[in-house]
Amino acid sequence: MKMSRRMQNLPPYHFANAAKRIAERRAVGIDVINLSMGDPDLPTPDEVIDALCEAAHDPINQRYPEYRGMGDLLIAIKRWFQARFMVGLAPETEILPLIGSKEGLAHLPLALLDPGDVALVPDPYYPVYRSSVALAEAEAYLIPLDPQAGYLPDLESIPPDVLRRAKMLWLNYPNNPTGACAPADFFHHAVRFAREHDILLVHDMAYSEISYDGYRPMSLLEIPGAKDVAVEFHSFSKSFNMAGFRLGFLAGNATIVDALGQLKSNIDTGIFRPIQRAAIRALSLSREWIAERNAIYQRRRDLVVATCNTVGMKAATPKAGLYVWAAVPPGRTAAEFAMWLLDEVGVFVTPGTNFGAGGEGFVRISLTVPDKRLEEAMARLERAV
Repeated sequence: MKMSRRMQNLPPYHFANAAKRIAERRAVGIDVINLSMGDPDLPTPDEVIDALCEAAHDPINQRYPEYRGMGDLLIAIKRWFQARFMVGLAPETEILPLIGSKEGLAHLPLALLDPGDVALVPDPYYPVYRSSVALAEAEAYLIPLDPQAGYLPDLESIPPDVLRRAKMLWLNYPNNPTGACAPADFFHHAVRFAREHDILLVHDMAYSEISYDGYRPMSLLEIPGAKDVAVEFHSFSKSFNMAGFRLGFLAGNATIVDALGQLKSNIDTGIFRPIQRAAIRALSLSREWIAERNAIYQRRRDLVVATCNTVGMKAATPKAGLYVWAAVPPGRTAAEFAMWLLDEVGVFVTPGTNFGAGGEGFVRISLTVPDKRLEEAMARLERAV
């Protein structure tokens, strides 16, 4: 049976393939330490679990949920956003809860793009950006991210004929996979650029609450006038150790928020209410809890950066995010090195090319494994390299 053109144009999801390779090696007794995915190993706070369990026992919460989220959750997001970024949001029109931010990222191009439209995709990129554009049968124009420019896209390099067809620009800071952070002046420039060319800015801010050394990432929506031309995705997965809950939200331009909500109402039936109750509790977690959690990741970051630099895999120290972006030793491509390391010492890291051609020469190392396992992985890496 022949698959649709959309499926034929859709590339394999690299992390699914990686999981298969790891499973094959574990099946023959190889102890694999997987440093490829940003899947938090630290537990969800007990009070969040308690809120989930309590709500699950209430029969009203076992029925179909609201399409666009419970009113209490919308208010909780509004208050959290105001406290965290000093940005006011209208709960009914400028916030949309999601079944994980990845779901929203994947669906948004279907609500915005037609065949022949262009989406501007910085390279390297989170793979869903490009695959979601392909599913919408639109075109992706890749903008190289130069390490020397702080992995910020050169918007002036985009050809005029591309700009005329462009309808959206993906942004992602703190960045996955590079760990780069964007300064306020870049966001100001991006908002002016989007307004000038009638382009929607789509900012994926999944790592907003994971930062180090006193750094606190800013929201694109903090820029005056940003809501006229921008939306922003947030994730509970990384922010509150809730990856399995599948919960995120979209905030910003009311027209775009409504369009995605309308699309989703034809696809799903909203978020299980007990999960929404858990989300409300998570949004009230103290900044002390965030700081203590981040201190664990920071120790891990320092270990990985130090090990990589010791063995000649040059790595900058990221100010935020869950990854270290490290250069591959000379003589191998990113994919060759990742597979060699897996076969040689049972450590799996993500080839930079899983995030586009711009990732060649690098690997992404995740910090989301327990400390002892990470220490063992770094010891193996040091022996191998």
